[in-house]
Parts: sequence; C-alpha cells; structure tokens
Amino acid sequence: MTSGELRRPTERTCERCSREETWDVDVESWRIVVVDGERRVGNPYCVHEWDINGRFAPFDS
Repeated sequence: MTSGELRRPTERTCERCSREETWDVDVESWRIVVVDGERRVGNPYCVHEWDINGRFAPFDS
C-alpha cells in the first residue's frame, strides 16, 4: 500500500469575522491577506474559527 502525499491548507478565512490569511512558505507562518493595499484583518480580538474542517482531506489518494 502506498501512502499519499500530505497536503496542507494554504489559505483560510475566519467564519466569525472574515479575516483572511495565506500561508507564507518563506517564513513558515500565516500572513494576513492584502487586497487593494488594505489588510483583511477582520476583528483583531476575535477567537478565530477557521474554515478548515472535516471536509479538508490532508492526504492525496
């Protein structure tokens, strides 16, 4: 049996405040998305509920 390759999410959006982030490979950290020069920070005091859930399949088949 061959195991699939591990996939990681590269973008995420908070379901509560709509904060948007993308994964920055160079610094190995999440970065806030910038649209038209504006950072999509959402609510900075939100306890973020990211849209990554059980539907995300971390392994390719």
